[in-house]
Amino acid sequence: MAAERRLHTRFAAVRHRLETFDPGDGWRLALYEFVLFGFKQAWACLFGALMLALLLATHVLYPADAPLARYDFLTLAAIAIQVGMLGLRLETWREAKVILIFHLVGTVMELFKTAAGSWVYPEPSLLRVGEVPLFSGFMYAAVGSYIARVWRIFDFRYSHYPPQWATWLLAAAIYVNFFAHHWTVDIRWLLFAATAGLFWRTRIHFRNWREHRWMPLLLGFGLVALFIWFAENIGTFARAWSYPGQETGWEMVGLAKLGSWYLLMLISFVLVGLVQPIRPLNRCR
Repeated sequence: MAAERRLHTRFAAVRHRLETFDPGDGWRLALYEFVLFGFKQAWACLFGALMLALLLATHVLYPADAPLARYDFLTLAAIAIQVGMLGLRLETWREAKVILIFHLVGTVMELFKTAAGSWVYPEPSLLRVGEVPLFSGFMYAAVGSYIARVWRIFDFRYSHYPPQWATWLLAAAIYVNFFAHHWTVDIRWLLFAATAGLFWRTRIHFRNWREHRWMPLLLGFGLVALFIWFAENIGTFARAWSYPGQETGWEMVGLAKLGSWYLLMLISFVLVGLVQPIRPLNRCR
């Protein structure tokens, strides 16, 4: 833990003090663990929360006649947030690498999906590639940032984790299907079944206070996908992008998108696993 305080973020020292504090037993301990869990989750969501706040704030307050397009402002603001978090040691360089990977992977998908008409970015901008404003890559990066940070903050360990080569193949198949289903049969139900079969026994063990607790990893994927769907509704409400049917007015994103985010969660998880170790429960730091 001392090495972590020296080498990681400023938050590591704060977390160490909170995790070693003894609130007592009974309801005090239960309340303390609940508050601590919320605090850690909020910290892990910092990058994504700041991006959502920017989307909402600029939707309401950004001047229509500003010389800088709103989308370009969002791109520059996202870069500033990233630089600030690194400069203030609120984020590690390893986490920044994850964000870069997700930015690239997400932008490639965005280029294809906008060309296929899956969604559009209705506002003009200069900082863009094709029809995709560069801030959009940071929305995917926010997912990667959250997973990388929560992985470290809660000291994730795993039991019955499948062979990593199998997870890489499944993630690759999911990513290809996001493109290929426009021309061929959509195999997402087969991919759901493969995901369930591969991770059915896998448990994720997380340390909130002093002891590791566990939950099925498949349930964890589902919970994160649900919160991403909530965030997606905020993003479309703020007119950051629009799906077919939202051109003339906002409506909630369909529940079918939950399945897409569930599969994307697996891709995200596997990518983060390339830079974060897959530790078994019985292995110490």
